[in-house]
Amino acid sequence: MKNKRLLALLAAGVMTVGCLAGCGGSAETADNGSAASNGGSGSTGNMTLIMAQRDDFLSTLESAATKAGEERGYKIVAQDAQNDAQKQIQFVETAKNGGDSACIVNPVDSDAAQSVVDAADGMPLVFVNRGPSDYHVLDAENVAFVGSNETDAGKYQADALAEYFKAQGKTEIKYVLLQGTLGQVSQIKRCAGVLDGLKENGITATPVVELAAEYDRAKAIDKISPVLTSGQEFDCIISNNDSMACGAVEACEAANVDPSTIPIVGVDCTKDGAQMVQEGKMLMTVFQNPEGQGVGAVEAAINLINGNPANENTQFVKDESGESYSDSIVWIPFEPVNKDNVADYM
Repeated sequence: MKNKRLLALLAAGVMTVGCLAGCGGSAETADNGSAASNGGSGSTGNMTLIMAQRDDFLSTLESAATKAGEERGYKIVAQDAQNDAQKQIQFVETAKNGGDSACIVNPVDSDAAQSVVDAADGMPLVFVNRGPSDYHVLDAENVAFVGSNETDAGKYQADALAEYFKAQGKTEIKYVLLQGTLGQVSQIKRCAGVLDGLKENGITATPVVELAAEYDRAKAIDKISPVLTSGQEFDCIISNNDSMACGAVEACEAANVDPSTIPIVGVDCTKDGAQMVQEGKMLMTVFQNPEGQGVGAVEAAINLINGNPANENTQFVKDESGESYSDSIVWIPFEPVNKDNVADYM
């Protein structure tokens, strides 16, 4: 299992190597007419990184992408769309009209990915972290996606829960589900991944209640607190992210319920989530690599700028689905984190 700090150092260390691979190892002329440079001196071009919102995860992604761009001679300017899909499209149009070499977008609305592609109007465009609802959007020229397979996150949760309950001789369980924003790709695929994964592991899982807490800690506390005091019986709490899982831990403690007696699982391996796992208050979480996603997005963008497939010479994982858009996807793998290895991620 990779050490979290080692991942960050590796991502930074390979930037120069990736630049030589992506740029052919020689100075080339970018579409703004300036010469490419090695080691970050000079300027090859500009990119705009447009985030759906700013949070700890996306801020880390932004820092990694900005550093990766600097190492390759690209200036990256970050914009916050504040969860406004129309504002995000306007940022894309501004980047296009301003002559940016490429645009990296963490989409507000995955269903509206085609509108973002239309706004880019041929400018190299990389979706990061959150992909389009329909991956066939990636069939368009100069469009790519860099992120983690959300289904895998749910399956890692399922594997951990199945191991926990089988050790107790249980194959039938009742669960409480804390969901992210309904309809988002991450919410849909993480939920499907864990429920399908439990079934594949021979566990029959029945919902007690499924709550939409929009990835928010405070909302998770408000939603789950009445369940904890209602007398309803359940065996575990499944959460689409660590913020809600940590909220569930807080709610349990406030209701005088020992969270260590209820397997609670999350996703993202945030600082608080990792701490909860280490203390035994959460069973596990799943590390999502923001540094890797930031670096991977820049790698993919430079590939597109240079007329190469987005996944050429990538340090990460190529899509093996064989679909028409496979060359336009770069996967940054999820990693399961439990009490045995959580120290490597803190």
